[in-house]
Amino acid sequence: MLGTQTPERSAMPEPTPAPGETKARRRAGRPMAAVLDQDGITAAALELVSKKGYDGLTMAALARSLGVAPSALYNHVSSKDEVLKLVEEDLMSKVDFGGFRTLPWEEAVRQWAYSYRGIFARHTPLISVIAVLPVTDAPQTLAMYEAVTEGFLRAGFPEKQIIPSIVALEAYIFGAAFDANAPADIFDSGRLADSTPHFTSAVRSLGPDQNNYPSDLAFSMGLDALITGLGALRVDQSG
Repeated sequence: MLGTQTPERSAMPEPTPAPGETKARRRAGRPMAAVLDQDGITAAALELVSKKGYDGLTMAALARSLGVAPSALYNHVSSKDEVLKLVEEDLMSKVDFGGFRTLPWEEAVRQWAYSYRGIFARHTPLISVIAVLPVTDAPQTLAMYEAVTEGFLRAGFPEKQIIPSIVALEAYIFGAAFDANAPADIFDSGRLADSTPHFTSAVRSLGPDQNNYPSDLAFSMGLDALITGLGALRVDQSG
């Protein structure tokens, strides 16, 4: 009969909002697709690399992790290289290089190196890629190198010695980032301890705990040596 409903077709009553709550309006149609932006793409790429390594970062895998079709991803980034450039920019934006504008050169290098190492120690799968990634049109990365270069010039370094010095420091920093993740027992001689007495004794001299791997001490000693060696290149030793 027109105007009546059988019980099985009766609409279920909507719940009454609790005091102070407003009733949510039901959206019509299909839910909106995930909104893509560079920050979200960068974060998803970093997470993907941390879980599956560099080889696990593909455009198809990145699109799946973002819950979108690859075609939607390509509307924002043209290639895996562009994604890597976004990742590089994100990581470099976190490196503290401000000391090159305000601190003595030695202190500025230490601050920069410790910050740089700390960031890449958390993202070691990307080191082999970013270490050889061109800096072309990368504003954050170039801003860092500009500040570092200016600090070297102010400290009295000959211009032709600056880039090799930066490369030497970065090579050490990247290696130290890997070393920061080394297992504590990396130098345990095991059953060959008696056949390597000098090495085993040196390891044990670090302390009663043979698993006391001195990653931070090693980094500090090596960095001091580099600073001393590179500092000798300065024309103006008072910088």
